[in-house]
Amino acid sequence: MRKILTFFQNKPLYILLLLFPLAILAEWSGWSPVVVFALSALAVVPMAGLIGEATESLAAFTGPKIGGLLNATLGNAAELIITLVAIRAGLLELVKASITGSILGNLLLILGLSMLVGGVKNGTQVFDRKHAGNHAILLILAVMALVVPSVFSHSIGGDGSLKVEALSLGVAGILILLYVFGLIYSYRTATGAITHPEVSHSSGKKYSIKQAIFMLAASTLGVVIMSEYLVQAMESVVADLGLSEFFLGIILIPIIGNVAEHLVAVRVAAQNQMELSVEIALSSSSQIALFVAPLLVYISLAMGNPLTLIFNQFELIALGAGVIISALVSNDGESNWLEGLALVAVYLILGLAFFLMPV
Repeated sequence: MRKILTFFQNKPLYILLLLFPLAILAEWSGWSPVVVFALSALAVVPMAGLIGEATESLAAFTGPKIGGLLNATLGNAAELIITLVAIRAGLLELVKASITGSILGNLLLILGLSMLVGGVKNGTQVFDRKHAGNHAILLILAVMALVVPSVFSHSIGGDGSLKVEALSLGVAGILILLYVFGLIYSYRTATGAITHPEVSHSSGKKYSIKQAIFMLAASTLGVVIMSEYLVQAMESVVADLGLSEFFLGIILIPIIGNVAEHLVAVRVAAQNQMELSVEIALSSSSQIALFVAPLLVYISLAMGNPLTLIFNQFELIALGAGVIISALVSNDGESNWLEGLALVAVYLILGLAFFLMPV
């Protein structure tokens, strides 16, 4: 009992694990879908954090390079699971919105909060502009690749046509190849250009291999269960609260799946490790754009609900603005609280616009 209390004292976010059985009870007892949605969403947060901890512990046994690959592969596991459940339910617009929201959340909200908190506490902070530049180039290429199917779709048959699906599959394949070559580059040069950098800063093996595997399996199963509840309650939440499915996908789902990692980025920035914080934010964005989004295109085809890389104009404008602004801010290799505040302000403006969009 003392160990359990100590665990929760050191990691208060994991108190939300207590909501997991409560969410199951709410679902089985027929509680309001809004309550089920809220409990499930909050329960996902600590389990996403446990997936990250288990991955880092496994990575500590494999060395920094293979560990980086593990982090890159499993870094967005919770959000990937949620989107897979949504694809199975046919909520493709929600999935595309969550892709956009994940990229924007990392580039604007998390990078901005990290610079804001780090700047207030430590003044001007520095980081490797070369690494930030590598991420910026990859993200600009990825956004350009996402723009192409959206722009050309009207000319070659419209969303849902065989030509558009073929274009999406082709673009997705090229992005995955770019991601793989980026991993090879990171592996050979140890620059962390795409892979998550937490491994190289790890404090050691927190868990044994068996414990880490068990934690990874259990937390993944928990996220799957909670994702089912989330998606099932989505329609009722949209109707009862007046929120659009688009807003839930672009703002809420990305925050739910990545909040544990986001808190790590802000915390290390406060500890004057801005290099690590920038890498966490930018590498997560790169993974979503170059790996997760293209992978979902192929998985959705196998699931019978083909997902095309056709984004609406609001998503494209937001993505372009987010990538350009974050690239400009990180270009000089220095950050301060005003730059961080500016990034957060842009995210809040976009969030307000998305919130006011019609249901």
